[in-house]
Parts: sequence; structure tokens; C-alpha cells
Amino acid sequence: MARPIWTGTLSFGLLNIPVSLMSGERRVDLSFRMLDSRDKKPIRFERVNADTGEEVPWKDIVKAFEYDKGSYVVVEKEDIASAAPQTHESVDVEAFVGRDEIGMRFYEKPYILVPGKKAEKGYVLLRETLKSTGKVGVARVVIRTREYLCAVVPEGDALILMMLRYPQELVEPDDYTLPAGKTSDYRIAPKELEMAKELIASMQAHWSPEDYHDEFRSRLEAIIKKRIRAKGATTKIIEQGVDEHQDNATNVVDFMSLLQKSLDSNRRTPAAKKAPAKKAAKKSATKTTKKTATKKAVARKTAR
Repeated sequence: MARPIWTGTLSFGLLNIPVSLMSGERRVDLSFRMLDSRDKKPIRFERVNADTGEEVPWKDIVKAFEYDKGSYVVVEKEDIASAAPQTHESVDVEAFVGRDEIGMRFYEKPYILVPGKKAEKGYVLLRETLKSTGKVGVARVVIRTREYLCAVVPEGDALILMMLRYPQELVEPDDYTLPAGKTSDYRIAPKELEMAKELIASMQAHWSPEDYHDEFRSRLEAIIKKRIRAKGATTKIIEQGVDEHQDNATNVVDFMSLLQKSLDSNRRTPAAKKAPAKKAAKKSATKTTKKTATKKAVARKTAR
């Protein structure tokens, strides 16, 4: 069973829907190890000092910002911690916008919001309302120590949380030289435009994602399997333990009352602050090593 990234609430107005944030993508890339071609031993990458060539242990490594060529300012752990957002387990919807208003370039990574126990009513209420209005919820969520911009989008029976890129992360198309103007400026005849439209119409189809697959990966995977069989190698399948995660049960909620209060107060995101979860104390195991000395019997010579 998949492990939740975190469990918290999906909040809009005064409504809080317990949810679990689950991964919405599956990595299928083939990973490779680099070996020494001479003896087929794995290559180890080390952290070395650029001047001395000596390996640097993790405890002696600090983060720094290069503000000029060869000039650095060290950023301490305390600085990063102070800049990090306050961790809270909630997806706070700040506004609802038209689904087509968010350009495709802003969408980055999908997650799936799974309702907690007894939270189905609020989940379905939001999902169906978004569908009927053609809206998506623009929200913020904190994962680990970083705050992300995201969109809550209905899809089938699910609410999908799509990570969004911030505007400063995008390169504007105007930064490049692009062919602007009318078709006539590029000597495109009306007949050519009409034929292009006919070609597109002849190739029109419904979107069926199952019709597409990574052919390069399939061919490469077949080659790898063939090499394994040729060497007579065996593969071991390690079964991962099932994570029996249970969502927190919630009480029956008066949705009509909360919706009316949200409308009356005109509040978009009342962030329901929760007491920070207690972190489990880390157990440290100490190992003691016993040195054993082997005593050799020394033969004594006796004088006769």
C-alpha cells in the first residue's frame, strides 16, 4: 500500500476536509550504475576540496551563495530555518479561478488527495461543485520545509492537487525570437491554411493515454532482460511491508452552517492552526566493540 506524503486537511472557507496527500506519478526510468570498464567495479563519487583534493566529510560542508565570481557568503542552517514557512498540515484554498485561466506552463507535478474516514461528504461536495462551476482552487501547501503554490482540480472521482510553478520560474516566450504577425506575412496562402485544417480534422481523435507508452524504455528493458538471461543471473523480489495507515476519524459536520458562515464572513482561507505534531524521538543505538588479545604461550627452556 502506498505511503502518504502527509495527512492533513483541505481547507476552504470554514470547511476542513481531512485528506491524505498521495503521489500521483510513477517513476519508470531505468536507473544505471557507473562501473569501471576494466574490472566492472562500481565507481564512487567523493566530495573533495577543489584546492587540496582531500575528501570533505559531511559535517564540514556548509551551504553558500556565490554572489560574484569566486565570492561566497555562507548561509547557516539557522538562516534557512528562519526563512522556511511555518509547517502546517493543510491545503489552504485562497481563491477559485476558471480552469482555463491557468496556462499549461504553470502545471508541474500531480498528487492525489484521498479523503479521510467520514470525510467523503465534504470531499464530494467540493469535487462536484468544482465540476459544475468549471473552477479550480488555487491554494498553498507546505511539504517538508517549502511552501508550494498548487491547484485543486477535479478529475473523475478524484481531487487532484497539481503543483504550480511560480511566475518567476517560467521563461517568457517573448524572450525568444518568435514569428509574430499574420499568416500573409509569411506567404501562407489561404489554400495552404485550408489544407492544414483538413489534415488536422482527418487526424482528429479522442485522447486515450493508454495508447501511448515509452517505446525506448521497452526496447532497452528487453535488451537488459536478454543480457540477464544470457549470464544466467537470477533476480530477487523484495516485498515491502504494508503501511497500515489509518486516517483520523471525523465527526459529522453541518456543511450548510459552515458554508453560510463562510459566505457571511467572506473569509477565503481561515487557516485552522493545529498544534505541531510531536516528533518521535529518534533512537540512537550505541555499539561497543571488544578488543580481544590473543595470548601466545611462550615455551620456556629448562636447563638440564
